[in-house]
Amino acid sequence: MARFFSLLLWTLPAFTAVSAQSTVPVFGQCGGENYNGPTTCAAGSVCVIQNPFYSQCVPGDSGGLPPSTTTATTTTVSTPTAAPTGFVKTSGIHFTLNGKPFTVVGANSYWVGLMNYGIADMNTAFHDIAATGASVCRTWGFNEVTTPDGVAFYQSWSGSTPTINLGANGLENFDNVVAAAKANGLRLIVTLTNNWSDYGGMDVYVNQLLGQGQPHDFFYTNPTVIAAYKNYVKTFVTRYLNEPAILAWELANEPRCLGSTSASSGNCSISTISTWAAEMSAFIKSIDSNHLVAIGDEGFINDPGNPIFVYQGSSPSLGIDFATNLNISTLDFGTFHLYPDSWGEPANPFGTQWIEDHATAMTASNKPIIMEEFGITLDEVDVYGSWYSAIESTNVAGDLIWQAGSILSNGESDPNGAVFPGSAVYILDTQHAAALRARDGDPQ
Repeated sequence: MARFFSLLLWTLPAFTAVSAQSTVPVFGQCGGENYNGPTTCAAGSVCVIQNPFYSQCVPGDSGGLPPSTTTATTTTVSTPTAAPTGFVKTSGIHFTLNGKPFTVVGANSYWVGLMNYGIADMNTAFHDIAATGASVCRTWGFNEVTTPDGVAFYQSWSGSTPTINLGANGLENFDNVVAAAKANGLRLIVTLTNNWSDYGGMDVYVNQLLGQGQPHDFFYTNPTVIAAYKNYVKTFVTRYLNEPAILAWELANEPRCLGSTSASSGNCSISTISTWAAEMSAFIKSIDSNHLVAIGDEGFINDPGNPIFVYQGSSPSLGIDFATNLNISTLDFGTFHLYPDSWGEPANPFGTQWIEDHATAMTASNKPIIMEEFGITLDEVDVYGSWYSAIESTNVAGDLIWQAGSILSNGESDPNGAVFPGSAVYILDTQHAAALRARDGDPQ
């Protein structure tokens, strides 16, 4: 979505590990591999292992979390559902958890893992999402930098040499993201690179390894680039192999033959990206049997002769065939996005037809699909209401709105396209989440 809404970059207070003190505040870190800070939690909270790298002080006792609690910064946080356990699977066109229906509904929040927020702000963000009845949040598991710019980064480049950041503003920061999502009963869909230049993405790999201005689509075909990406993916994925708060890994945000630059080899096609997706999804499956895998694409349909841009998947600028990719055996579910304003189409009937056409492909492949990004700028309640009705009636497995908004310690999160608590769309999202769960018989 980076190309549609300008992503605000501002410098927030740098994330720091728990300061030198004898008592760890609620939601603070109290243990983990290579952690050397205090381990005694504040009164009313206990230290709970979230993963091998991160233990967190959570309210209550080891038997579970109370309905609500107040952090040291007086941010009220509640836990709508229990912390996630078990791993989400698929059965036909449905998601399941422990053999029962699981509804994927929620929001995107790319910013929660990138802006060096403290634990309290992370919990506020995830609480606001979970309070709608959401089960899932999609966020970025990448930021490629050549010069750190004040936000969390996960890999830095010195010439052609990448270094994965394992420190407090790197994967330790993402540990906090996972723990905060888990504390609020949410699971994460984590995207591992970007088609667009926002937060680095594919072109950083290509430019740093092959030279400035090399074709964007070399990301999908060049062995050196693929090896570097696999190294990053392996480090990131293996860190969370046994973490139930991760629902799925996504190969990229909105992969296309073209990125933010105009460079192209002229040889990119549907088979280019499909072959890459098959290789990368199989690679993740070879190291992680617990989590689902998807591409993270916009769901372009290959309908030769159709005059509408997003139905021209074989276009040299796109290279995406939704139906073809759904049939890749190591991909567990499909994704599609919906942005009529940016695509030059009316919100309706285009939007509902787009949903119905993807539902047709879903039925043919017998795999679940989700509308994982969507947004418009006018008449949101009426339009989203019609789209939600189409999602519910066609048995599309779920949806994630772009994007969640929260009022944090430094003010608003990124407001571009954001849905803030108390707004009309936020209320609509709450009603929709309940309707989807009722449709699915979801016992969450």
